Amino acid sequence: MTTSDTVMPIAVSCGEPAGIGPELAEAAWSELRADVPFFWIGDPAHLPGGVPHVVMDDPRDALEACATGLPILPMPFNGPRVPGEPQKRHAPGVIASIESGVDFVQNGLASALCTLPIHKQALADGAGFSFPGHTEFLAHLAGVDDVVMMLASEQLRVVPVTIHIAIADVPEALTGDLLTRRIRITHDAMVRQFGLSHPRIAVAGLNPHAGEGGRMGQEEISLITPVLDQLRDEGLQIAGPLPADTMFHAAARSRYDVAVCMYHDQALIPIKTLDFDRGVNITLGLPFVRTSPDHGTAFDIAGQGLANPTSTIQALLRAQDIARARAI
Repeated sequence: MTTSDTVMPIAVSCGEPAGIGPELAEAAWSELRADVPFFWIGDPAHLPGGVPHVVMDDPRDALEACATGLPILPMPFNGPRVPGEPQKRHAPGVIASIESGVDFVQNGLASALCTLPIHKQALADGAGFSFPGHTEFLAHLAGVDDVVMMLASEQLRVVPVTIHIAIADVPEALTGDLLTRRIRITHDAMVRQFGLSHPRIAVAGLNPHAGEGGRMGQEEISLITPVLDQLRDEGLQIAGPLPADTMFHAAARSRYDVAVCMYHDQALIPIKTLDFDRGVNITLGLPFVRTSPDHGTAFDIAGQGLANPTSTIQALLRAQDIARARAI
């Protein structure tokens, strides 16, 4: 790959300074350099300093700068970084970094946005951040009503229908309209972003054994099956509702391109078990490309040089691939 393969660089928001985000940015540049041009939006003083840096005023300069150092679009924060100790005073800067990344990608100055992990409690305490996570905040910034969280690796792609809510709240939150919208957005993204003209979608049931004909729950009969039948009538290739405990072994995975699951852990446990380090978070339904490493801030190892950049590297590679596919 060369820089000529990418129209614009990828914007990378800094994430929580007290976590491993600064280390991930440097490690990702050390691995990718000019193969995947990107620029980091944050305070240069928060970086460990183990690699050369190029401080810029214009994101477009990253296409050339990435060959010699980590391109940085500086955003001064209120105070130094203390690894492992999030500070409320950093919250406005973390939020501003995300907002700047969205602005750059929406204005054509970046081809995609890759977000490094945030600490939601620190943002709430320091800036009144009220969103459950990155996904919902990005939907707000983009002005869209509905987005879908996908976790993807080479072995599996999964989409949870309900995301950051308690298990006890899932049955009430799970509606036919929500399930229909999630599956349609997923189908459209598989076509537009992954180049699959007829994606195969597997849909999990909510209950054990997919309800076992109503003996273990009625949602499969009353809610899930009618939605799937309607979407099949529209031409979508859908299997389900399927028992979740038999959907994720190798032979089963070979029969579909993406699995739609009813709640957060039903989707995330399989992919994190199969490919923890290489999983990537992709937001479907946004008017721009957004990816993220599939892990948190890792305060326990921050500042110790132990952070594994594999997921961040995969997130940047996937962002570049999707941005190219959308441009075709």
